[in-house]
Amino acid sequence: MEKIKEIRTYMKENGIDAALVTTPDNVFYLSGFKSEPHERLLAVAVFRDAEPFIIAPKMELPDVKAAGWTGEAVGHEDTDDAWTIVDRAIRGRGITPSRIAIEKSHMNVERYERLKEIYPEAAFTGLDSKLNAMRNIKDGAELEKLRKAAELADYAIEVGCREIAEGKTELEILTAIEFEMKKKGVSHMSFDTMVLSGKKTASPHGTPGDRKIRKGDFILFDLGVVWEGYCSDITRTVAFGEPTEEMRTIYETVKRAEQAAVDAVKPGVRAMDLDKTARDVITEAGYGEYFTHRLGHGLGISVHEFPSLHGSNEMELEEGMVFTIEPGIYHPDITGVRIEDDVVVTADGVEVLTKFPKELQIIG
Repeated sequence: MEKIKEIRTYMKENGIDAALVTTPDNVFYLSGFKSEPHERLLAVAVFRDAEPFIIAPKMELPDVKAAGWTGEAVGHEDTDDAWTIVDRAIRGRGITPSRIAIEKSHMNVERYERLKEIYPEAAFTGLDSKLNAMRNIKDGAELEKLRKAAELADYAIEVGCREIAEGKTELEILTAIEFEMKKKGVSHMSFDTMVLSGKKTASPHGTPGDRKIRKGDFILFDLGVVWEGYCSDITRTVAFGEPTEEMRTIYETVKRAEQAAVDAVKPGVRAMDLDKTARDVITEAGYGEYFTHRLGHGLGISVHEFPSLHGSNEMELEEGMVFTIEPGIYHPDITGVRIEDDVVVTADGVEVLTKFPKELQIIG
């Protein structure tokens, strides 16, 4: 309940009576209970001067307790008005909130209007920045889970490389990777695994399909696993057979850009300066227009979380932050290359969690 205590302190400092945390990942962060409720209501309710409760679909209450939640757990059935049950639990604590904190980035209009209907005199404020700040700095237990998730991602890339063969499709390789992950005890991937080949690698978020691997292809793997609630995210690009000279040039440019950004990580460096460090390498090599996205993103319970490492973010890095560094060049007429690592800001520099080699791997 330490995280709940920190939220309550924040509420006291800001005159907030009640807070409703509804993002499944933030519910997990505060309660230890992981669930995807779909359209059903899942929330942790925190109060300045009363005990918290969690509301979840009634069928999931045994799982809430099994996850270690020791506070009150309130269930709702599909036939219930879940917000009426929330109101009853709040008023049962003797509270008529006049100031309520919500996750503005997650609360939809329908739910917001329902809350306004129940508490017409209440003012609403955001809790997003506080939750982002809390999750931004990982503790030792979180880092251990992230290290294991990264280790498994490294192995997934190794599996993918072993599976490469002429005539095999992207989806066949993808299937082999995910099968091996299941055998390692991974319940699910961080996101839909990407295996792209040939000129399809020039699509940063391409879709794997039935394209068959051919000699001379670059093959891009972008994948991650969830381990005990924490995500990894790695990208490696490898060659099947000898690449052309320009393909090699593109690869080495991305590799230099990625390594330059990794080497620049330490407390006090601004996120925008990391982005610039990598982008300058790519621009100076003549490929600036083909680096079409930010440098990276925060990583933890969510595969994409705060902060966003882009060219306008003045936020300074702090010890304990975990994020990706993933520059790329995507030339539609030649190839695409992305190299991505998961990194932790240490007291005096950086720890790289993903360790699969970044030297160009030529397979076959």
